[in-house]
Amino acid sequence: MCLVAALSVPAHGQLPDKVGSLLAADRAAARVASSQGAFAALQSIVDPYSFFFTPDLVNAVDYLGNRPNIPDVLHWETNFCVVAKSMEWGVTAGPMTFQRVGARQRQGEYMTVWKRDRKGVWKVALRAEVEHTGTNPDIKPMFFEPQNDSYVRHRSKARLAQRDDIIKSNEELFSSVSKSNVQAAYNEFLADDARFLYPWQAPLEGKKAIIGFLSKQNIDIVTEPEEVNRAYSGEWAYSYGTATVHTAENAVPYRYLRIWKMQDDYQWHIQIEMLFER
Repeated sequence: MCLVAALSVPAHGQLPDKVGSLLAADRAAARVASSQGAFAALQSIVDPYSFFFTPDLVNAVDYLGNRPNIPDVLHWETNFCVVAKSMEWGVTAGPMTFQRVGARQRQGEYMTVWKRDRKGVWKVALRAEVEHTGTNPDIKPMFFEPQNDSYVRHRSKARLAQRDDIIKSNEELFSSVSKSNVQAAYNEFLADDARFLYPWQAPLEGKKAIIGFLSKQNIDIVTEPEEVNRAYSGEWAYSYGTATVHTAENAVPYRYLRIWKMQDDYQWHIQIEMLFER
């Protein structure tokens, strides 16, 4: 059984060891960004297996090696953190501000999927960002700490691939339902306390608020999955792909990044999703 606790605790209060280890890595990088700049901060948390959505998916080391046009000033703070029981997989997300010298400050949200390297150091697997124009003060920190270390340790590559196939099946079903009724798709697959990060919109929390926003704005979202990955312990996964967002005015190409959580009844629900233009 997957037993995970959602902890609402002060952003810098005492935290359990597992989620605290990832928060420490994320906060250390944020401090580097504040003291040495965005370039140094991002360099400190990537390795040859890290990728950024820019919005195209690019190798992070190659991207930074080309000295990209990134903000001079970058600040972020984690208000969402996940660590899998296996301690090799995690997610952080939260608000950020960024600025070029001489330009106005802008704001948005970031989401980073992390994996531990062979030395046990947390490194970026995927990182995505979305810009918006407002914050949601009602959203409080949510940190998921594993309640125990119990999980099945699979050795077979075939079995591990089969576990990923379960996430792919959920993705394909979501995509199929969303083509005819996007609200029904989100109603079926969102966790009750899910978060939704969308361009030019303050972050949304809760299934009711998310579906209400899509209905009020008359937004249809058609997604096409590309890739999935599941924590070794099995209770968390990510997926990403392309999306087309239809409004009354136009259809805009997007990308999405989703974090899936296995519930106590072994059903999979989306815990947090980010959509950003491509």
